[in-house]
Amino acid sequence: MTDPTPTASITTAGRVILVGAGPGDPGLITVAGLSALQRADAVVFDALANPVLLDAAPPEAERIDVGKRAKRHKLTQDETNQLLVDLAKQGQRVVRLKGGDPYLFGRGAEEAAFCAKHGVACEVIPGVTAGLAAPATAGIPVTHRKVASTVTIITGHEDPTKGETSIDYAALAGLIKAGGTACFYMGVGRLQAICDELTGHGLPDTMPAALVQWGTLPKQRHVTGTLASIQAKVDAAGLGSPAIIVVGEVAAIDEPGLDFFTARPLFGQRIVVTRTRQQASDLRTRLEELGAEVLEAPAIQIVEPDTQARQAFDAAINAAGDYDAVVFTSTNAVNAVADKLDALGRDSRALAGLHVSCIGAATAQALHARLNITADLVPARSTAEAFVDEFLLATDLVGKRILLPRADIARPMLPAKLHDAGCVVDEVIAYETILTKGLPTAAIDSLRTGEVDWVTFTSSSTADNLVELLGDEAALLSDCKLASIGPQTSATMRDRGLTVAVEADQHDIVGLVKALVEQHAPQ
Repeated sequence: MTDPTPTASITTAGRVILVGAGPGDPGLITVAGLSALQRADAVVFDALANPVLLDAAPPEAERIDVGKRAKRHKLTQDETNQLLVDLAKQGQRVVRLKGGDPYLFGRGAEEAAFCAKHGVACEVIPGVTAGLAAPATAGIPVTHRKVASTVTIITGHEDPTKGETSIDYAALAGLIKAGGTACFYMGVGRLQAICDELTGHGLPDTMPAALVQWGTLPKQRHVTGTLASIQAKVDAAGLGSPAIIVVGEVAAIDEPGLDFFTARPLFGQRIVVTRTRQQASDLRTRLEELGAEVLEAPAIQIVEPDTQARQAFDAAINAAGDYDAVVFTSTNAVNAVADKLDALGRDSRALAGLHVSCIGAATAQALHARLNITADLVPARSTAEAFVDEFLLATDLVGKRILLPRADIARPMLPAKLHDAGCVVDEVIAYETILTKGLPTAAIDSLRTGEVDWVTFTSSSTADNLVELLGDEAALLSDCKLASIGPQTSATMRDRGLTVAVEADQHDIVGLVKALVEQHAPQ
């Protein structure tokens, strides 16, 4: 046993927090780990930490990729250790985001010891490890009352055929034979050698084995077989790193309900979402819960209107009490009004006594969430045409003043129909919809390689703008299926030369997701 390295006294206000990012799914980071990210001044992250997690850090936090992969290191371990200390000594709260668990094949102990040696406080937040999570999402429980009662976690990175191996394969084979499970990390390149070593130490070549690639992610794939067949099955399926190898009787368990992960209706579907970044989270969450891999490609951006329109909006909100009704046509309109009330030092009481209508259930939900107002009218169908018919039947507002806050590019049909019905409509621009500056690389690359299954369009502007952003590459959209939220969006898509594969019957996010699921339901 070596003598412990002396620990220096803590000399800096900064600190390092080793955070386990989990096995891949960003939802599997711990609550404590997420909290640390949200308060970070700097984030130092590895290749196996899901980059989506970086969005949880404050916008001003520095993000540093030390991206270690086999034989490809952006920084050496020594350089990473020193970086952590240097950042902390600048007084920063440094989150070291590591895939899986910091202390499980992650060299976290070395980083913590280095920090302590140099007078930097360091704490560790454990993470969910892939050796347990990846088999679980592949329908393989690493322990089972009837089959396995022990689990051994092993690095497969070490060559089992070299004379100085530190792994006792004879003992490991005995544990597996006695009803244990072995989970190998980083062993894909040595899979056959591992199998040969285990069979050479007494395990039958009929012992079940499995390999799970990209565990817990929508692109997860796995194969099962035996020690004799697993290499051929992995080769045939084209699986590679990162992956977990499982050896033991549990790899052959096939019980109802265990394969919940891949049984989700949209599992394996890669879907591009074209909504604004502010709006994408709800659609993304719903799709991911159903197993899809979601790529964001916001084609539009919501911004404040120009000075003249902003002044008119201010005046309308300040005079809200002079109106008889207000009509919200989208969640963006709700958010714009809520933000304007806040900026003017007012609240939902400014709309007291007005008849409040919302086009779409999502708009009504946003109204309640932002202003604690329950809409008086939500039409059964989320279209302007349906709204006008129901509005006139349900209200006695002919000749009354109606406030209509909406986008600068909104269709003229709604105010025109209300005018024709005898209503006095004050249409004010509450926000502008503009073209984004560019599309994310991940979405463009996936379109180019034909790896996108669906592109979703939630408004006419998303269709117009995506085609414009793609330019000469708009033809790439013919290589995947296109989903529309409703008839007006579909009409715009067709005008742009796009083929609508599916249109939502219920013209909102819930309806759009339902339409996608129905496309993949067993016939």
